[in-house]
Amino acid sequence: MMDELLKRIERLEYYQQLLLEIVNTDNYPFTKLIIQKKLEPEEVLEFQRLCEYMNNKLQEQKAEGLLYFYPLLKEFSDKLNRKLEIRETVESCLQQFLYVELMTEFKKCLLG
Repeated sequence: MMDELLKRIERLEYYQQLLLEIVNTDNYPFTKLIIQKKLEPEEVLEFQRLCEYMNNKLQEQKAEGLLYFYPLLKEFSDKLNRKLEIRETVESCLQQFLYVELMTEFKKCLLG
């Protein structure tokens, strides 16, 4: 019974990978990343909370006149789920228009 369940799960994972290859995910790169990295729903919520927190800090720092956000990027990177890579995450969020202002500042830091 357990072997059969395991085989079914493996087959579903295989089908999921095939679907990712044939479905146009160009408009949803971060969603695709979630699937590829096998993030749990709780991990996605944690990421969203982290982005909201970082976005609030960005707004506070901008209001204070700060223009250099590398320390904020460092904090984000330190708190980012280990399944996610910082550059790939920033780029996929920008492409999917998620947390655009925050990710734009992070991209500037990464480029420069």
